[in-house]
Amino acid sequence: MSQKKVSLKELDFNNMGAWPRQAKIGFCALIGLVIIGLAWYLFVRDKRTELEGLENQESELRTEFETKQGRAANLEPLKQQLAQMEQQLQQMLRQLPSKTEMPDLIVDISQTALATGITNELFQPGPEQPKEFYAEKPIALRMLGTYHQFGAFVSGVASLPRVVIMTMHDIQLRPRATQGRDGAITPNSPLELAGTVKTYRYLDEEEEAQQQNAAAAPASGQGGT
Repeated sequence: MSQKKVSLKELDFNNMGAWPRQAKIGFCALIGLVIIGLAWYLFVRDKRTELEGLENQESELRTEFETKQGRAANLEPLKQQLAQMEQQLQQMLRQLPSKTEMPDLIVDISQTALATGITNELFQPGPEQPKEFYAEKPIALRMLGTYHQFGAFVSGVASLPRVVIMTMHDIQLRPRATQGRDGAITPNSPLELAGTVKTYRYLDEEEEAQQQNAAAAPASGQGGT
């Protein structure tokens, strides 16, 4: 026996229990679709947005990780390169005069000037100024000589047994005015070199440790205030 098709207009929503079976199944399916749609709209949609944000965050973290991993891979070669540079620096410093050699070196510089014919009107070493890993020795001087004599002096200092580094500060080189019988300046007037030069020596291990402690003391004092 065929079942009679029922239209929606014939269904009594106040008496759903009397509905035909097909109508009940269709209505339940419709209710299920509505529930699924609401659940997707209220829950799944927000979760999808959150998921997209997490995926973007994962991509950023992965990129950051790869960058840091590359830096970490290069860290050890950089440490080795730094150690080699520090070793080369120490070797270069050891070529400078030591504390015990410094007095003789100053005498050698003065004697080199005299050997080239330069007149030392003033050659006065000042107190040492310790730095982080070396010490500088200022020398106030005033010398008289010719261009050739000053050139021979520089060459003589460079040929000393120890490596000598001299830097010039406030140096003035000018003709020393000497007048002939008629009061005119003679063409071969000597040159006057006046100012301060600094020469350098390396600090021994004990002196270097003292300098490091002295440099660390102000920092620790500021941290405790």
